[in-house]
Amino acid sequence: MRKYILLSLLIGLLTSCNTAVKNPTLIAEYPPIFPDYINVTIPSTIAPMNFSYMGADYSRIDVIVRGNNGQEIRINNKKSTNFPLKKWQELLKNNLGDSLLVTLAAKQKDGWVEYKPFAMHISRYPIDYGLVYRKIAPGYEVYSKMGIYERDLSTFEEKAIIENTLVAGMCVNCHAFNQADPTNISLHIRGGNGGTILQQDTEIEMLNTKTDSTLSACVYPYWHPNGEYIAYSVNETRQSFHAVENERIEVMDMASDVVVYHPTTHEILLSPELKRKDAFETFPVFSADGTKLYFCSADAKNMPHEYKDVKYNLCSIDFDPQTGHFGEKVDTLVNAREMNKSVSFPRPSYDGRYIMFTLSDYGNFSIWHKEADLWLYDIANNAIRQLDEVNSNDTESFHNWSSNSRWFVFSSRREDGLYTKPYLAMIDENGVISKPFLLPQRDPQSFYTYSTFTYNVPDFVKSPIQSNLREMERVIKSNERTSVTIRP
Repeated sequence: MRKYILLSLLIGLLTSCNTAVKNPTLIAEYPPIFPDYINVTIPSTIAPMNFSYMGADYSRIDVIVRGNNGQEIRINNKKSTNFPLKKWQELLKNNLGDSLLVTLAAKQKDGWVEYKPFAMHISRYPIDYGLVYRKIAPGYEVYSKMGIYERDLSTFEEKAIIENTLVAGMCVNCHAFNQADPTNISLHIRGGNGGTILQQDTEIEMLNTKTDSTLSACVYPYWHPNGEYIAYSVNETRQSFHAVENERIEVMDMASDVVVYHPTTHEILLSPELKRKDAFETFPVFSADGTKLYFCSADAKNMPHEYKDVKYNLCSIDFDPQTGHFGEKVDTLVNAREMNKSVSFPRPSYDGRYIMFTLSDYGNFSIWHKEADLWLYDIANNAIRQLDEVNSNDTESFHNWSSNSRWFVFSSRREDGLYTKPYLAMIDENGVISKPFLLPQRDPQSFYTYSTFTYNVPDFVKSPIQSNLREMERVIKSNERTSVTIRP
């Protein structure tokens, strides 16, 4: 036994000597890594920011992550980092509000090279427990596996909330929470067992939201901050396919209106200003204080022939949560038509300061528009600006705020132009936005290279969703549908 221990120590010593960084050649450049985590700002509870070295002709890498308190993690590996979870969590906790310094060296044929160290800044602003998103094949014109999934941001744990394998032929989409509160959920089901699942606390109800006075069933939900209302749009939607290079799919509304649903009375509230024949209205969202309803509005066009002439503005109308009454005037906040652009996916920050939206050349389904970028509307001074800090040369589309309005998640196709992936970024009290970073994975290069799914409609949740799959399956498969009525 003693000989075995001595032999093991000797092997370990020889191994460490062979892999130690000796007399490295210093390179005054940052290392080529995937994902690009160089000089990003991260929350103190984020999962390990593992990355792969993307250089050529090397046998192994040596990575040291040091905190300003002297604590460090060292990885000596063939290809990539895999930081131990507990050590990583301790390192972040002990360096809150400070930075980690990452030094990477690579062993090449002629010896070691050491790159310029880079930082990971640890924000004092907390982030929510997790993300919820839909995963779906990017060419969703073909039916395939899809579902709504929850990801713990502090680990790599992901669990299914609901998948279309639960009921044959089912499509799940349009999930929404009330300011990251997972106890209030609206979830739309398409297919033979279609309807809208509404979960409040532990109560699950299946709704039939189509009426004789509305265009369709309710989609694109957004909760009122008091939880007593949900804004929806009703849309006649068509999907078509481009024949030109770099343009694949176009999703367009032939007609659309905005409504508000009152769950307590099962009534839909209508406004003539949100149900105009000469306008398309869609993507409604409530203001942080609940006194306004923001939405996108475009002049109605002859569809589908004039689909490229459809330009949506960002508009608002007053809303009284005490009575459920709408104002009589629609205000235009961002006149995108004057910019020859179109607004989609408005999302107000929960602190009442901003509205983030997507701007593209036309239409409202910007996830297929390569030119789509994120913009920010400052509610206090009515100013807008393009978010150059996070935009890329490819599609930036859907986005949502954390519950404290200090982080946001957004969808981007910057990696390959096809698969939509989730990115996170911080915005401080002065509106300064940090460099975005790709959602961490245990082995990100392998994960994102071989994944056949695109991430859709990411949103934050403050705690794990308490869902009852058996009850969901029961209400979906049953004929139980609560009908809604129009409030007189």
